[in-house]
Amino acid sequence: MDVRPLDWRDLPALHRNRRNSIFLNSTLLLTRGPMLISGALFSYLVPSMGVFTCVSNGDEGDKQKLIGQTVHRQGSQFSHLTFITPNTGIDSSAFNVLVEYLMKVSGSRGAQRLLADVEERDDVFEVLRRSSFATYTRQRVWHFNSRSNVDASETAWRAAKSIDAHDVRVLYHNLVPGMVQQVEPLSMEKPHRLIYRQDGEILAYVELIYGHRGIWAQPFVHPDTQNLEGRLDDLIMNMPNRRSRAVYVCVRSYQPWLEHALEELGAEPGPSQAVMVKHLAVQKKVELPLEVPTIEGSRPEVTASIANSGNGDSSLVR
Repeated sequence: MDVRPLDWRDLPALHRNRRNSIFLNSTLLLTRGPMLISGALFSYLVPSMGVFTCVSNGDEGDKQKLIGQTVHRQGSQFSHLTFITPNTGIDSSAFNVLVEYLMKVSGSRGAQRLLADVEERDDVFEVLRRSSFATYTRQRVWHFNSRSNVDASETAWRAAKSIDAHDVRVLYHNLVPGMVQQVEPLSMEKPHRLIYRQDGEILAYVELIYGHRGIWAQPFVHPDTQNLEGRLDDLIMNMPNRRSRAVYVCVRSYQPWLEHALEELGAEPGPSQAVMVKHLAVQKKVELPLEVPTIEGSRPEVTASIANSGNGDSSLVR
């Protein structure tokens, strides 16, 4: 079975199946759009960007091409599946082979995990499970329509600084389950981060990802936050550099208190999604032999032990 990087001769097949694709990266899809052709061109012309598009020709006699793509940010511990096309090929033997090839490409750049967002009612959910993907959390994306925030006022949200790192980590570790922390460790290097302090303590933190189609907001909000609806409305109305872009707020299942507040603010809920992971590297403890220290230049046997004499003195028994 032939699996290889995409080249220019595959672009017609990619364009032909553009409406029959499965998208597995909600952040990229909502902020930048499908990016099938443009992403594939980046993959072909500038592979150093971390966008990899690959093609599987399937079994002998199967003329249908199955095309998939991953995105890996340099230095990140994980890569993310972005799309598989056409959707009619996910049940073929080419699917597993294609995913394994994409994993190897990502692993060569240092990625340890491969992620995918998928609705549980979609057929691809079971296909991914059979390919050793496991659900580590669930999420729902809430949509605020495009509108200008020219009427923005004074806001309680502030840009996060290095001095806030400790308090942000405390909030993150108190809110996020350990399983999620293992897959998505907190990174303080992301460029767009806002914090909210209440009585001097950071009770809310949000990561923002900007694209020409919209802005993705990933909030971490303590349940003790006062006037939660007001704080979220303040965030949406005063989001930096929003202009007329839509805002998408991703609510993970471990923060259910955010959903009622977003509903009261008029946000539109999307379908529930499973966030899945496939581990590329297995962490294993290395057992080191225990060396018994040398006494007076000699090498004691491993069975050397300490015995106590009747008068309380200690003697070495060989």
